[in-house]
Formats: sequence, C-alpha cells, structure tokens
Amino acid sequence: KPGEQKHPEEPPSLQCMHLAVVACGDRLEETLIMLKSAVLFSNRRLCFHIFAEDSLKPAFEKKLKEWPSSYTKKFESNIYPITFSVGNAQEWKKLFKPCAAQRLFLPVILKDVDSLLYVDTDVLFLRPIDDIWHLLREFNSTQLAAMAPEHEIPKIGWYSRFARHPFYGSTGLNSGVMLMNLTRIRGTRFKNSLIPGGLTWEEMLYPLYQKYKNYITWGDQDLLNIIFYFNPECLYVFPCQWNYRPDHCMYGSNCRGAEDEGVSILHGNRGVYHDDKQPTFRALYEVIRDFPFEDNLFQSLYYPLQSKFLDTVHTLCGRIPQVFLKQIEKTMKKVYENRVIVYLGANHRY
Repeated sequence: KPGEQKHPEEPPSLQCMHLAVVACGDRLEETLIMLKSAVLFSNRRLCFHIFAEDSLKPAFEKKLKEWPSSYTKKFESNIYPITFSVGNAQEWKKLFKPCAAQRLFLPVILKDVDSLLYVDTDVLFLRPIDDIWHLLREFNSTQLAAMAPEHEIPKIGWYSRFARHPFYGSTGLNSGVMLMNLTRIRGTRFKNSLIPGGLTWEEMLYPLYQKYKNYITWGDQDLLNIIFYFNPECLYVFPCQWNYRPDHCMYGSNCRGAEDEGVSILHGNRGVYHDDKQPTFRALYEVIRDFPFEDNLFQSLYYPLQSKFLDTVHTLCGRIPQVFLKQIEKTMKKVYENRVIVYLGANHRY
C-alpha cells in the first residue's frame, strides 16, 4: 500500500523470541510459573535470559530440566549473575526491590541480542508471546521501547498525584512489561537534564540516579519514566491489556482494552498471587502453577479456572471474569486446533 512501511526479513537474532526476567530472594516459584505460562501458549521458539542470585541458579537449572521434553524443546535458557556495569553495585541492588534495577542494564549486558521482552517475575502470559513480539514491527523510526501507562485515569493515578520527579505523559509508565529494541537503545544518544549534548544509555544511568535518588519511590521504574519524559519520541505505548494489574479493577473497571479483548498479560503486583486481597489473580496463578504439562488444556486448566472464578464473583475484580477468560480461551482453542491439524497431517496422507 502507498506509504506503508516495508519490513525486511527478520535477522537471525529475531528468529528466537528473547524473554528476560530478574529473580532474587523468594521469587523462584513465581519466575518458573511465569516461564511456564510463556511456554504453554507460545508458537515460536523462546530464549530465556534469567538474571538470578547465585544461590538460585542450581534450582532454576534443576526445575527447567524437569519439564517434559515436548516443552523443553521449545526454549533455551541462559542464567546470568546479577551485575551492574556502572555506579555502586550495592546501591543499585537495594534500589526498590532486590535486584530490580538489573533490567536497566540489559542493553549493556546482552550485546548480541537485537530485541527483547522484559517482564517482572509476577507476570503471567494468557496468550502467545508472539503477539506482543509482533509489536516490534509497529515501532516507527525513533521508537526503541514499549510500555503501558501506569494508569488510564490521571485523577486516580499515582504519578499524577504524588510524583516529585518528571514522568512520561499524564499518568506515567509501568515497567513490569517492557519490549525493547536493544540495538536502537545502544545506538541512541538520549536527551536528559544533565548535559545538553545527550548521553548514551550506559552513560546516563548512574548520573540520572544520583540526581533524582531522593525523589524516586518506585526505583528503576521511576528512572525509566524520567528517561522517557525527556525522550517521548523514543517510546511506543501499548494498551493496558498487555500489562493488566489489580489497579485496573480494584477501583472500578478502568481498562477498556481488557473489557473489549480480554487480558493478554496479567501482572500480579502488590503480592496478590499470595494473599487473599484479589482472589481472581490468585486463582489464575494457582491454576497455571498446578497444571500438569501434558494434560488437556480445557480439562485441567480452563475448567478449574472457571470453577475457581465462581468463588470470586463477589470481589471487585472477580465480577468481570470474562475479562480474564477471553484471551486464555481463545489461545487454548488455537493450541487445540493446531494440535489437531498436526495430528491429522501425520496420520492422513492424501
């Protein structure tokens, strides 16, 4: 079509969908359930980049090897130590939650990776990663990262009411799901409040932290908000259904995209997978955790989920179960159809 951007064939680095996560402290199980949700539904091969404390590395290696071969062949995994290339490592490690600042250094550490999806440990995929990975093709010539807004409504958003530092847009950004073109990030000089000439990503991180450290509440997420406040042309904003959090339903329903299309990526921040505050989020986490890999998705995942949701309809988030079920049902139907087609193809030669 006239004016339509043409996309060249994907380079080898994009043939594998790269997924990064940072796990410290007691986040082993949560991380494994997140990786499990990624493998259950995705179509293309996955490359996991797991940044973990040394004490967690043996457990990650052991648990991932225990998965059935039909799933382990769908991914490869690399486990890295926690490292910070600039500034004070202990200072970075203590910023907000343990090791969370590691995500800021991914463009520096993963020099051979072109593009990457970073997620927090408390994320669950309810549809194939392929679908968010395709958003990389929607970046214009200046965009190099994608995130969802922290909130949709400024009057109840945290940044719009309380932030003491610059932030992106009218409600700020949530960095729990972050799609990145690392090649572009490494090759860009970013505008900032430090020097007029612009700085590379690595040059900017520590000085920016030093300038704003007494004003930030949410650690590395605040630093990302500051960076994209000064460089708004570098950001692609994706809608809230790609980073759906308790905030989107506990104050009334305020994620229209999830109501229309269903939740694509669930982000159980505030520890809601492990307490009784949001039983709908906990139900999804427990059903994916307990799903036996080789079982039927409808019998052992979807139906138990429906049953658990019946117990949550009295809650603010549970009153709209179709928001949580729409994408996962659609995804499972596709997985089932693909398996039937493969089976028929293998058994019927016409």
